[in-house]
This record gives sequence, C-alpha cells and structure tokens, in this order.
Amino acid sequence: MVENLLSYGLQYGCYLIEVGLIIFVAQSSYRSRSACVILYLTSLLTAGLGRTYALYTFGVRSDQYRDAYWTTDILLVISTFFLLCVFFRRACVCHEKLWRYIRLLLTFIIVLVVGISGACFSHNYGLLLDDFVVEFNQNLYFTCLVLNTLLYLLLQHIQSADDQLGLLVCGMGIQFAGPAATLALIHLTGWEGFPEALNSLAMRLCSLGMLLVWAYAIVHVRDKVTSVTGRKIPALAEVTANVNA
Repeated sequence: MVENLLSYGLQYGCYLIEVGLIIFVAQSSYRSRSACVILYLTSLLTAGLGRTYALYTFGVRSDQYRDAYWTTDILLVISTFFLLCVFFRRACVCHEKLWRYIRLLLTFIIVLVVGISGACFSHNYGLLLDDFVVEFNQNLYFTCLVLNTLLYLLLQHIQSADDQLGLLVCGMGIQFAGPAATLALIHLTGWEGFPEALNSLAMRLCSLGMLLVWAYAIVHVRDKVTSVTGRKIPALAEVTANVNA
C-alpha cells in the first residue's frame, strides 16, 4: 500500500514538473535554442500519460496496454537518441572537425543498432514483430547510455564552458541509472520475478532526479548557453540537418 502511494506520488510529481518545464522553456527568450529539450520533455509526458490511460482503461495484462507501452517506448528511445545527437552538436560547436567525426559515428551507430536488431529478428522466424521492437528498444537504450557517458567524458576533455549542457547530461545519466541497473540484474541473474513495485519505484525516482537536475539547469543556469567564444548554439533544425547530412 505504501509502495503504491509513493509510486503514484512520484509519477504525478514527474508529470507536474514536466509540464512546468515545458511551459517555462516555451515562454523563455531562448526557446528556439532549447527546442530539443521541449520535444524530449513532451515525449516523456506523452508516453507517461498514454501508458497511464491504457493501464487504467484496459488493465496491465491487456493487449492494448502492451501495445501502448511498446509504442511509447519506441518514441522515448528514439527521442533520447536524437536528443543526445543534439547535445553532441552543442558540445562541439567550437570543434567543427571533431563534430564531423562524431556525426559519422552517430550515423554508423544507429544503422548498426537497426541492423543487429533486424538480424536477430530474421534469424528467429518464430519471433513476432513485438519481439523485434523489444530487441531494438533495448539495444538502442543501452547505446544511448554509453553515448551519454562518452558525452560527459567529452565535455570534461574539451573543458566546455556550457554549464547548462553539463547538468543536462548529468540529468540524463540519472535517468538511465534505474532501468539500466534493473535490466542488467535481470539479464545477469535470469531473475524474471524481479519485483514490479521495486522496479517501478526505482525508475520513477531516477526520472524525478533527472527532472530536478534539469529544472535547476534550465531555470538557474539558463544564461550560460554559449561557448567560450560566445558563438550561438545552433537551433534544433540546423542540428538535425547536420546529423542527417
């Protein structure tokens, strides 16, 4: 009972913070530079509300809830990957040569993840499309975890003066911690009976931690969004064009 109340409190607390941050950034003077943050927070909010609606309408064991969960999971993992691409571009705003190599690496990584997931599906004809989605999501999720760690190390190496970006990356690290630890424990021990309440609580605590770090970064470090040379951080449209070029 106590676990459920705490879990619900964390869940709806995260929703309120996400809404607050979206409104704050959308009304701020630097919203064009933070479009990626708005889109990511919107994807988090959309996924959370969609899952909650499906859960209470159809039940946890229903096909509708399963479809809603994995559909929103695709949304989250893909938006996470592209958010990290934007963060890499922002980190390399004064290092164009380095960005060219990183852009190629990011393109290679997403193609590799899709290829590996597709190969697992094609070599196991008994698997359904749902299993491919699960495989793809897990592969890309752990890839994003590694990329976020590499991004943090890159920021330390180039001694970035973008304090806000550093906090955003640290917040992402907190967000990755709970699900990564749970999935690793299940895969290493084969313990499929991992308590659902504990898993849900850990994930929501990590989500809350990320949102609190992001709130501090966005509200209190919002003016420190330029690099040492004072160059403007590229907008999302420009970054996306560079990633896909």
